[in-house]
Amino acid sequence: MIERLKQLFSTADQKPGKPDAHQLTVAATALMVQLSRVDNDEDQAELKTIVDCAVRSHEVTREEAEEILEDALSQADDSTSLYEFTGLINEHLDQQEKQALLESIWRVAFADGRIDKYEEHLIRRMADLLHLNHREYMQARHRAEGQS
Repeated sequence: MIERLKQLFSTADQKPGKPDAHQLTVAATALMVQLSRVDNDEDQAELKTIVDCAVRSHEVTREEAEEILEDALSQADDSTSLYEFTGLINEHLDQQEKQALLESIWRVAFADGRIDKYEEHLIRRMADLLHLNHREYMQARHRAEGQS
């Protein structure tokens, strides 16, 4: 996944305009994988939710979403910062799209039936990096909680 992300960022530097849906899905999935690992209890419900969110939100097939997830899982330990993912997202998504992404991130947190304090802290950090205010953070949480 790191190689794919390096390619993504070098491609973004070379050509102006919006990256394709696949590139944004990789960045969004990477954030969700980081969240699924923060409580040291990554489970199948969280992984299934990541795939479901990618299919629903990013217009990829289930097979593509599973492939992206596998890449993200195999390389998650190599990630050094959330900025590499949130930077791309901030450049190419509007507030409403970023809030929808945060809602998907909350769905991953709720997938195992509980919110760990580390998960909540990381989501707050992601919201800050995505330039979402407290109201948007809470709205995303309430919508995701209502769906779980």
